[in-house]
Amino acid sequence: MSKILESGEMYLENILVLRDKLEHVRAIDIVNYTGYSKPSISRAMGLLREDGMIEVDAQGYITLTPEGEARAQNVYLRHKALTAFFCSIGIDEETASADACKIEHVISEQSMVKIREYLEKTDK
Repeated sequence: MSKILESGEMYLENILVLRDKLEHVRAIDIVNYTGYSKPSISRAMGLLREDGMIEVDAQGYITLTPEGEARAQNVYLRHKALTAFFCSIGIDEETASADACKIEHVISEQSMVKIREYLEKTDK
């Protein structure tokens, strides 16, 4: 996978989430979802396109490439696992989700494996 910045991962995750809610994802949808400015989103989408993470068609519809899809899914799964972990130790869901969003980009794979193992044990 290419080395993209944390902000790029967040945009990929946003596209993934929006794709599940909308028929088509456009830059304006990301603007509305994130609250970031149109120029910021436009720049980010350009960088993600250059990195081969997304494609944008003539109508402005944004789709994830296979590599972008894999990166978005990885970040989203980390987010879900971290949120579940934080909730399991007594943190409210809103705080857990906000903290997960910050940590999901920097946590080691070793720590994620242990968190997933912990969650599997506590689900039984």
